Amino acid sequence: MIQKEILAPFHYNFDEQLVNSITKNGVLKTFEANDIIMDIDQELTHVPLLLEGNIKVFREDNNGNELLLYVLETGDTCAMSLTCCMAKSKSKIRAVADKTSTVIMIPNEKMSEWFHNNTSWRNFILQSYQIRFNEMLETIDTLAFMKMDERLFKYLIDQVKLNASTTISKTHQNIAEDLHTSRVVISRLLKQLENEDKIKLSRNKIEVLDF
Repeated sequence: MIQKEILAPFHYNFDEQLVNSITKNGVLKTFEANDIIMDIDQELTHVPLLLEGNIKVFREDNNGNELLLYVLETGDTCAMSLTCCMAKSKSKIRAVADKTSTVIMIPNEKMSEWFHNNTSWRNFILQSYQIRFNEMLETIDTLAFMKMDERLFKYLIDQVKLNASTTISKTHQNIAEDLHTSRVVISRLLKQLENEDKIKLSRNKIEVLDF
């Protein structure tokens, strides 16, 4: 049984009845950085509630290239997995731990039950859909309307906000994969940003100076 205290990130959303139900029915799991939490075409039986850490959510094309859709933070859930669970369809996304992350896995049948009989859960789910939808629109706008150097700097600023730190511990290859481009392009653009005094580069670390 899960202790109520660890549900603190969700207390402002969930009523007492729902908190008690989650402690009885949820499954606590921890994933290390780069662990796959759910994968494309996987049969989904649980929905994650993120207690600690960050989770990156990707789509994949027919050639195996990944596109970063959005990043889940503490207190979030994944709207795409919610949709698949409710429709009893296979996963359309890949969710990967960006760093050590702790989640509560909610069984599919409980998610549906609570949606119909618990107002706080229903409001949380609908709000999550809206937030994720807005983030996907932002991703589409970024791809359609921004040049790669603008996309890269926006990505760095988002990482600063996400991790509450101006130091980003990612390799050029990691960033290239997230932005769906090559490491060579990222390295060139990072050097350009450094020359503009917007960042400072060191081994496997980037310090954002202008944000």
